Amino acid sequence: MNVILNDRPASASYRAVFLSDVHLGTRDCRADLLAEFLRNVTCQRLYLVGDIIDGWKLKRSWFWNAHHDDVVNLILRMGRTGTEIFYIPGNHDEIFRRLLPHRLEVAGIRLCGQVEHVTASGKRFLVLHGDEFDSVVRYAPFLAMLGDRAYTVALVVNRWFNQVRRRLGLPYRSLSQWLKRQVKGALMAIDRFETAVADEARRRGVDGVICGHIHHAVIKDLDGILYMNDGDWVESCSALVEHHDGSMELLDMTDVRRRTGAPSRLASFLFPAGA
Repeated sequence: MNVILNDRPASASYRAVFLSDVHLGTRDCRADLLAEFLRNVTCQRLYLVGDIIDGWKLKRSWFWNAHHDDVVNLILRMGRTGTEIFYIPGNHDEIFRRLLPHRLEVAGIRLCGQVEHVTASGKRFLVLHGDEFDSVVRYAPFLAMLGDRAYTVALVVNRWFNQVRRRLGLPYRSLSQWLKRQVKGALMAIDRFETAVADEARRRGVDGVICGHIHHAVIKDLDGILYMNDGDWVESCSALVEHHDGSMELLDMTDVRRRTGAPSRLASFLFPAGA
């Protein structure tokens, strides 16, 4: 697969936007940044790639503020103004999976188990949340819940860490993401997940896969399959976008310039014509 770097500046108008792992209903959801992002973009298609609402957390305790309302209202407004919206439930909002495989559309939002996205350049991508390729979630739900509790503790520490950084005039940095990068087991688990998802895309005969679930935003070529993870809105605060020419870009909203609403660019790839 011929993939070249595209160093064009970010645009506010996209052919498609992919978001996942927002975890509305939790204190660590950066709904404020996501609402800012949504106010500053337009797109033909919006893909909500799972764990948009955190049903696991809401079962234990209720947390919802004005920023969470803003996110929901902005998504609904996009649907009313012509954006096609696809909701692919994840493991934290698995309650919506009970409505599948029936075709369901509410307020312009289509509920799907998986979808195939075709870019402007004709590339085909399988779009799914990805938890079905996570052996812990799939085969040991109890262990997954224990892991979720430990992750919650890490996010609480992360919240205090960034409060101190704000008081010192320093930008947001994800301590929990840094900790994951230092743990060999976590890196190995990420590699196994990426390989499994890419293998499924290869089996389906598509050009690549777009997913979420592991909160690790990245674009990479895995033996001819383009693996793209759009990250999350708890740690990396990132979104995957397709430009109108079919190029794919990963945007980082943690260092968003609040006066302009312009995100920084994590990675950008262009498929040349005929590639």
